Amino acid sequence: MMRRILLPILAGSVFAWLTAQADVKPNALFSNGAVLQQGIRVPVWGTARDGEKITVKFQSQTLTATARGGRWLVRLKPLKPGGPLTMTIAGDNTVTLTNVLVGEVWLCSGQSNMAFPLSRADNAADAIAAAADPQLRLFTVPRGAADLPRTELSGEWRESAPSSASNFSAVAYFFGRDLRKARSVPVGLIHSSVGGTPAEAWTARAALEADRELRAIVDDSAACVHAYRATNAFVHQLALAKYTEAAKRAKAEGRPVPKRPRSPDNPATAMRRPSGLYNAMIAPLQPYALAGVIWYQGEANAGRAQQYQKLFPAMIRNWRAAWGQGAFPFLFVQIAPHERMTPEIREAQLFTWRRVPRTAMAVITDAGNATDIHPTQKEPVGARLALAACAIACGEKLEYSGPVFDSMKVKAGRAILCFKHVGGGLVAQGGELKGFTIAGKDGNFVPATAKIDGNKVVVTAAEVAKPITVRYGWASVPDVNLFNREGLPASPFGADVK
Repeated sequence: MMRRILLPILAGSVFAWLTAQADVKPNALFSNGAVLQQGIRVPVWGTARDGEKITVKFQSQTLTATARGGRWLVRLKPLKPGGPLTMTIAGDNTVTLTNVLVGEVWLCSGQSNMAFPLSRADNAADAIAAAADPQLRLFTVPRGAADLPRTELSGEWRESAPSSASNFSAVAYFFGRDLRKARSVPVGLIHSSVGGTPAEAWTARAALEADRELRAIVDDSAACVHAYRATNAFVHQLALAKYTEAAKRAKAEGRPVPKRPRSPDNPATAMRRPSGLYNAMIAPLQPYALAGVIWYQGEANAGRAQQYQKLFPAMIRNWRAAWGQGAFPFLFVQIAPHERMTPEIREAQLFTWRRVPRTAMAVITDAGNATDIHPTQKEPVGARLALAACAIACGEKLEYSGPVFDSMKVKAGRAILCFKHVGGGLVAQGGELKGFTIAGKDGNFVPATAKIDGNKVVVTAAEVAKPITVRYGWASVPDVNLFNREGLPASPFGADVK
């Protein structure tokens, strides 16, 4: 009797599972409320029964594909901005996506200063109250790490509103808000960040292994995993055994039970492990069409600034190659002033901007906190990234950067510095220029007097008759005030640093 009851139930379950496997299912990025990138070919993809014919209809286009290995993909021709629109994806079943917009799509990634929520930023109450904008859409990628690249993710697009913007990335929100004002088109923001994580966690394993120096990161991680398995777990077992005995004695004697020993972190499953975040939080987004990327990270690599000069450009090249869109704009934030952030990490970021095409760097020497690694002034950060987006991604003729050191010559004991991005001219904000040091051949840097002369800065010091080099803002917490007339601060630099 039981067998006659169970067989239909099992058969029904198998049928339901097979039916679910046959259903056309787009990637989670293609859902109600999605924003698609304007002006370029837009991949649309998902899963279906192997061999199933898929038809995608959107903005007067109809495209077909056949699922191979359970996966399908079509590429829409360049789209015009606008919406809301409807997309249909049909096979054995039909999926209808509503309220879809076409505009600018940006991936917003990095570590804790990108993850920092709008609710904790300066002027949060006013910003949140004004956050309602149905043309600004927000998508948050669930946090996680994986050993192999994933193809699926969960999440949903949400219209910007006080309830959705409050816990969204503050930098990303301000960037998107300002970009909406500047471009007057819909904007979609995909937020994918995790606090306390180094750049290697966001880089594909193949990209790390392709460089001998970066391969050492992978090797060191493997050594840590081996040591953990061989030693740490055993040591923890001993500690746990001692704890168990001590707990028994404490209970028997009526004393408080000691605290249970904490299990050591397993490097094989750590969020920070090489490529882990790339596999779980970046790979599933590919090849969703993007206008570009904004990035705020570097604090976790501050102790390895020299290595970062290779690692950061390698990560950018990795992402661009994986997306297959060419050199899309990659805009990043230079690390804010903080007592533990060395000048070398900012120089490594400047190095990347100078050498990697279609990148830009937002300098925030005026928006830091000496004792808090998470400064709350996020609005100017988003604003400067939006300026860079308008210039780099959209081709607008505007000044998007503060002064950047270009060259130096020495004449009659004076170091004469030339800059790029002077905009409407150089300005000493709030008084006399400060933050410059100068050195002769002995390499001993001393405080210097600096004066603006047209679009140049002249640096001198009585103790240095024959200058060899100059540095500006070369400190963990730089006290600097060189700007251009557009109100954008100059990047710290070392004229002697290569």
